[in-house]
Amino acid sequence: MTISEKVAYIKGLAEGMNLDTEKNEGKLLSAIIDALAEICDEIDALDDAQIELAEQLDAVDEDLSALEDIIYEDDEDCSCDCDCEDYDDDELYEVTCPKCNDTIYIDAEMLEEGGIDCPNCGTDLEFDFDCNCDCDECDIDD
Repeated sequence: MTISEKVAYIKGLAEGMNLDTEKNEGKLLSAIIDALAEICDEIDALDDAQIELAEQLDAVDEDLSALEDIIYEDDEDCSCDCDCEDYDDDELYEVTCPKCNDTIYIDAEMLEEGGIDCPNCGTDLEFDFDCNCDCDECDIDD
């Protein structure tokens, strides 16, 4: 039995008892039953809102997952068993400046140049990403 059903049952019992709402006890019980009914209405509204919010969150999660699949699509060009990946010309790489902690996004061309100056503080940032495997596929021309 749900809370709403229990409150409705109590309300029915009170009406069946023909409580005298002119007496203090009858007024008190009637007020308590009305308050319980309002509490049940609020709980039902919160339950409905929570269900709707959960459905919206699921939809956002699915959309985010689809975007992650597009943005972080794995590059399967390297056929060896190492953890390296060939650089994708369309992909941006995130770099954090060690001096100012500014986040910088660079593309494969900038990465292959070997370094840039931080646009925020001017610190020289060097990039050295050598693969540890011995396959020819992983060699990147400098």
